[in-house]
Amino acid sequence: MRQFVVVGHEVTTDAEISLDDLPGAGRFDVLCRAVTATLLTSHGIREDTRVHVVIDDEVTITVDGAHVRRLNPDERSTAALLRGALEERAEAIGHQPVESSPGVELRRRGFQATLDAIVPDGALVVLEADGEAAGAADTPERPVFVLSDHNDFTEDERGILEDRNAKRLSLGPIALHGDQAITVAHNWLDTDGFQRY
Repeated sequence: MRQFVVVGHEVTTDAEISLDDLPGAGRFDVLCRAVTATLLTSHGIREDTRVHVVIDDEVTITVDGAHVRRLNPDERSTAALLRGALEERAEAIGHQPVESSPGVELRRRGFQATLDAIVPDGALVVLEADGEAAGAADTPERPVFVLSDHNDFTEDERGILEDRNAKRLSLGPIALHGDQAITVAHNWLDTDGFQRY
């Protein structure tokens, strides 16, 4: 199982997100691209992968590749799936999820609680430009990759990651957009650390 945690800093939990202005909704477009990069391949889906989108440190939307339906490569349809989860947030009680559509769940938990719930299942890896070079690192079993949206992690988020001994990994000398970093991370794993093609 591969998992990705994407932290959204500017999106609010307000479900009034216009599908005609995703950048204007706290860069909701960045989160949508991260979801599609995490789960979609050419004419397929990564069924062994989940993505957890943390919004405003209040809720987390989980999209499970094994169960999701109607996930397409365009931002608008992905935004509709995520917005549908936000519209159901009142139905989520505590950390009990609400399933807004097959494979899409929303929980009332922020960044720290999300990591607490999923990190015991795997190795925590933060994707950052100044981390250890991926080409020199061993590929982890059951990785949990963590990345931020277009903003840097906050000091509190960095402290949470440090407390969990997160490994910092660089995917190359040039900083990438989050969705691009996710694609390269998948390739790194698919090729056993860029060793097998």
